[in-house]
Amino acid sequence: MGGSGLAASDSHLSEDILQNLITLVGVALFIVAAYRDVKTFRIPNVLVAAVALLAVVRLIVIGDPNVALYTVGASFALLIVGFVLFWQGFIGGGDAKLITAAALLIGYNDLFPFLLLMGIGGGVISLTALAIHKYLPLYLGPRLTLLSPKTRLAVPYGVAIATAGSVTLFLQTSLPSFIG
Repeated sequence: MGGSGLAASDSHLSEDILQNLITLVGVALFIVAAYRDVKTFRIPNVLVAAVALLAVVRLIVIGDPNVALYTVGASFALLIVGFVLFWQGFIGGGDAKLITAAALLIGYNDLFPFLLLMGIGGGVISLTALAIHKYLPLYLGPRLTLLSPKTRLAVPYGVAIATAGSVTLFLQTSLPSFIG
């Protein structure tokens, strides 16, 4: 009887290690996605696919069909909303796909905090981009402003998605207690 408790403890420890590894890989993927979005204003499909694949692995490790069903359903709903926002020109296609993959990785339980963090971060990033777009030409001088073409304001919203995803993932795991 005592041996089964030890096996259950080992199993729980292995699951914690796997969850922490998934978190670290997820954060790394989010960092690369944010970097690419800032650099090119594009989020490569291969990064979105890697986040989604990691999410599938995480759902398998969790092993609860109800969690998987609710998570996939919530992610699908976000895909529809993201598609509509993309279609209306509010967000980029990469952003819509990354939000969906991030929701799949995070899971339905922490979807609201993720979306709240993403919204706050996106607001800050949007206001910063707007200020740079509006006021930087004034500092460059009126002559340079006249020579530069009027460009559309671009916001690297992937940074907000990646930051919110990373923070949410980090808070879900035992990493904070492991590090501290």
